Amino acid sequence: MIRRETWYFDKVGTENTPACQDLLEKAVAEGWRHAVVASTTGVSGAEAARRLAGKGANLVVVGHSVGYKGPNIDEFLPEHFQEITKLGGKVLKATILTHSLDAGIAEQFKGSAPTLIMASTLRRLGQGLKVCCEIVMEAVDAGLIPEGEEVVASGGTARGWDTVAIVRSAASKRFLQLSVLEIWAKPRV
Repeated sequence: MIRRETWYFDKVGTENTPACQDLLEKAVAEGWRHAVVASTTGVSGAEAARRLAGKGANLVVVGHSVGYKGPNIDEFLPEHFQEITKLGGKVLKATILTHSLDAGIAEQFKGSAPTLIMASTLRRLGQGLKVCCEIVMEAVDAGLIPEGEEVVASGGTARGWDTVAIVRSAASKRFLQLSVLEIWAKPRV
């Protein structure tokens, strides 16, 4: 399954989400069985669950951990959680691998940390691609997708999706084995 076309968007953000949803659906139709998508509130995740329902895909929707925005705050809306799981998808609310612990330490001690450097490096290719790498590792770490498989991943910048990639999955402990195989869509900015 080799794809030779990449879609480039002029802007980041939600206006690209429908095109990314189309690509996600196409990837499943072309044979990718594992789909990992980012969704802060569950809106994009619920749409993905509706589109992929009954198509044999293992859909994992990854949201922020509870408390990311502040103590005890859960950004993932319960109605979207219920719809996703009713349609056969899985929801994972996970700590952002390149953010939470090191960001707290760096903020406290006015410095940097290795995972923050990794995140900044991945952002050179786009915030959405950084997110795709993180959510795939988080899903593997949680046992929701197998390690060493090609998966389709979608993420974005702030809200909505603007990136779709095919990623060979790896656990965060084996981060250097994770590989971005194809980039199907990304913003040029």
